[in-house]
Amino acid sequence: MNNQVKKRNALGRGLSALLESADTDISSIEPRVLNSVATIFISQIEANPFQPRTEFGEDALNELANSIRVHGVIQPITVRKIGFERYQIISGERRTRASLLAGLTEIPAYIRVANDQEMLEMAIIENVQREDLNPIEISLSYKRLLEECDLKQEELGERVGKNRTTVNNYLRLLKLPDEIQIGLKENKISMGHARALINVTSHEWQMEIFQRAVTEGLSVRAVENLVKQGAPKTRKEKNVSDSLKFDEEPLPISKHFAEFKNFGDMIGRKFKAHVEIKPLGGEKGNIVIEFENRDHFKEILKLL
Repeated sequence: MNNQVKKRNALGRGLSALLESADTDISSIEPRVLNSVATIFISQIEANPFQPRTEFGEDALNELANSIRVHGVIQPITVRKIGFERYQIISGERRTRASLLAGLTEIPAYIRVANDQEMLEMAIIENVQREDLNPIEISLSYKRLLEECDLKQEELGERVGKNRTTVNNYLRLLKLPDEIQIGLKENKISMGHARALINVTSHEWQMEIFQRAVTEGLSVRAVENLVKQGAPKTRKEKNVSDSLKFDEEPLPISKHFAEFKNFGDMIGRKFKAHVEIKPLGGEKGNIVIEFENRDHFKEILKLL
């Protein structure tokens, strides 16, 4: 009972419910040789509940099915044994689906015994390394490994053969609005475009750049340049900044306090923070910018 609770805690809530039992290390009660390749019935195989790929292209599946009809399944799938003549796919769901389309009833499989956490790690890591996942699917896979397998980013990098910076770049994609994530998933923009858009703090400007990148076919460099330029000033912001004539005869801040306050409000909107202008007497004063946390502070520094 303690082992079962420990496994469920390691996996995160809800995962073990996908399986009939979280305790899946089955004793070798059937005459199959574990850790070897055998031919098994497809009807005995269950889908992988940890599959990171969410879409299987129909055309690509039909092409693979046609190839299997001619050449058979060249590369065995990998399964884990979860009971007597019952298996669950670790990797090879696409090959299994194509084999069914090709009319096969059996498939060659490498049979393993694995617990739920090992299953999750093997399924995600093998797919990330070997399948043509889109960047969002990879990002979600990395997130699952971090959260559900309780890995740190350094450990995750070692598992998937990537450095920490690369892993972090993928994880940051999940901060983008849904529309941009869908665009990246549907190959309307590249990961280079998406990485540039992450740094845009204004949602309106971020979406405008995204739409232009899609409709005008902007290059990554063009998007990066738009991000650096920042959002165009609104008419109100231009009027406020134009009203501050610093080359005129110096006057105490108190004389221009209303104008300076408007200027502070403009800065606050750009930084998404509360900004206060504090007169100190004469021509002196302070600009106080509040930040909510370390990430917010870093965003303000970038804008500065």
